[in-house]
Amino acid sequence: MNIKSLLLGSAAALIAVSGARAADAVTVAEPEPAEYVKICDVYGAGYFYIPGTETCLRIGGYIRYDAGFGDVGSMDGRKTTDVLDGDSQNSWKKNARFALKTWTGQETELGTLKTYTETRFNFPNGGPTTTSLNFAWIQLGGLRVGKDETPYDQFIGYAGSVVQDTIIPYGIKDTNVVSYYFDAGSGFSGVVSLEEGADDKGIHGTIDSYIPHVVGGLKYKGDWGAITGVVAYDSAYEEVAGKVRLDVNVTKELSLFIMGGYGTDDNLNDPTNALNAHGRGFYKPWGGNWAVWGGGTYKFNAKTAFNLQVSADDAKNVAVAANVAYTIVPGFTITTEVDYAHDGKFGEAGDFNFAKADKKNSVGGIVRFQRNF
Repeated sequence: MNIKSLLLGSAAALIAVSGARAADAVTVAEPEPAEYVKICDVYGAGYFYIPGTETCLRIGGYIRYDAGFGDVGSMDGRKTTDVLDGDSQNSWKKNARFALKTWTGQETELGTLKTYTETRFNFPNGGPTTTSLNFAWIQLGGLRVGKDETPYDQFIGYAGSVVQDTIIPYGIKDTNVVSYYFDAGSGFSGVVSLEEGADDKGIHGTIDSYIPHVVGGLKYKGDWGAITGVVAYDSAYEEVAGKVRLDVNVTKELSLFIMGGYGTDDNLNDPTNALNAHGRGFYKPWGGNWAVWGGGTYKFNAKTAFNLQVSADDAKNVAVAANVAYTIVPGFTITTEVDYAHDGKFGEAGDFNFAKADKKNSVGGIVRFQRNF
C-alpha cells in the first residue's frame, strides 16, 4: 500500500464516522414566540388584552383612610363615598378601606360586551373588618344585568362632591337590576330599569312579589351643563318618587347644581317602623314629601378645589357640608370637610335622627386621604 492509497482510505473513514455522529446529533427545538401583554386603548387608559383573547381588562381601585371628628353625620349606605356611621364622640372615628375594581370590554356583533366589579374591604376602629361586593354587572350594548347602583341615583348624579350627606339622603344605592341604557343622539340619553331594591337602616325597600320596582330617566347634556330627570315606582308600597337636576358650567373654574325631589308617602307611614313613620322609603329616604339639594365646585387651580352642598327637606331638616380637596400628586388627594346638621323633628315620638348625634344641631367633619390607582 503506497502513501497515496493510505491517505485516501483515512479520509474516507473520517467522513463515514463524521456522518454517523451527525445522524446521532440532538436537534434543539425553536423557542416558542413570547406572548407579551398588549395595550388596549379602545376603552380608555389602563386596559390591556388578556393573552390569547380579544377581551380587554383593566384593574384598579383605591386605598382610603378616613378620620371623623365631632358629631359625624350619618353616611354609611347613602352614597358611594360613604364610610363612617356617625355618632357623638370624644375621639376620632376612623376607617381604612381597600377597594378593588375590575373592568372588561370586548367588541361583538351585538355591541360592546362589558363587565364591572367592585369589592370593598373596610377596617373601622371599634368594629370588625367587613367585606362587601358592591358592584357585579354584565352589559351587552345597552342592556345591563347584575348588582349595581340604581339609575335613580347614579343616572342623575350625586348631590355634590362632598363626603357626607348628613341628614338629607337622596337615595340608597344597592340593588339587583335589569336596566337598558340608550343614546338618542344630539345630547339626549335615557334609561329604563327593573329593580329588586334593598333593605337599609330599617327602611324596607325589597320587592315583596314578582312585580319589580320600575325606574326611568331622561337626560340632555351640552357644553353648558345638563338637565336630568328620574322617576321611580315602589311596587312594595305602591308609591312614586322623582328627582330633577340642573347642572351649569358657569366658567372653567366654577360649576353649580340644584336638585329637587318629591315623593308620595301615603303607604309609607307605618307607626311600627321608626323610619317609615315619617314616610321614608327606598326611593324617598328623605323626611316629608319634598327635598332640595344645591351647591357647586370652584377649582382654584389644577390641584385645589372647594366643594359646597346645602340641603333641606319637608321635615324641617337642614344640612350644610363644605370641604377643600387638595391633590398633592396625581392619584393622591387629601380632603378636609366640615358638616352641620339641624334635625327638625328631633325628640318627636317615632322619629329617626339621621344626624345620629343625639342633638338638634350637630357639627362635625372628616379628613380623608385617598390614593386612586
